[in-house]
Amino acid sequence: MTATHIPEGFEPHVRPSPLTAPWEPIYYKRTPDAVILGVRLAEPHTNSRGLAHGGFITTLADNAMGLSCGMKRDGKTRLLTASLSIDFISSAKIGQWIAIETDVIKVGRSLCFAQCVVTADGVRCARASGTFSVVKTTD
Repeated sequence: MTATHIPEGFEPHVRPSPLTAPWEPIYYKRTPDAVILGVRLAEPHTNSRGLAHGGFITTLADNAMGLSCGMKRDGKTRLLTASLSIDFISSAKIGQWIAIETDVIKVGRSLCFAQCVVTADGVRCARASGTFSVVKTTD
């Protein structure tokens, strides 16, 4: 596997945001139960030590869990992060494939709960959990 190889089944992420734009390309893979996000770790994703920045990992975990909760709910629901917790287990280095796999715990009328594992080349580097609030729309 090369430092630019993208694992099978991943496609360019379809929901970029102004925050994540400098980190592109970000990839996703849809499963029946969740959205898996992935990225090949590069210099713009790192801290001063050349390792994956904690804020970068946290943002991707937040995105993966929120997208997965929205998909499990109805695919159209807008969600806001109400609570987010993350534990860093090990570090990730430039060139490694970062994948964020989510487990949606519960989808309710007003709140959704999820947890995820972040891996670097298949080795756990973080775990996170989040609570997401359903945005009430007037349309």
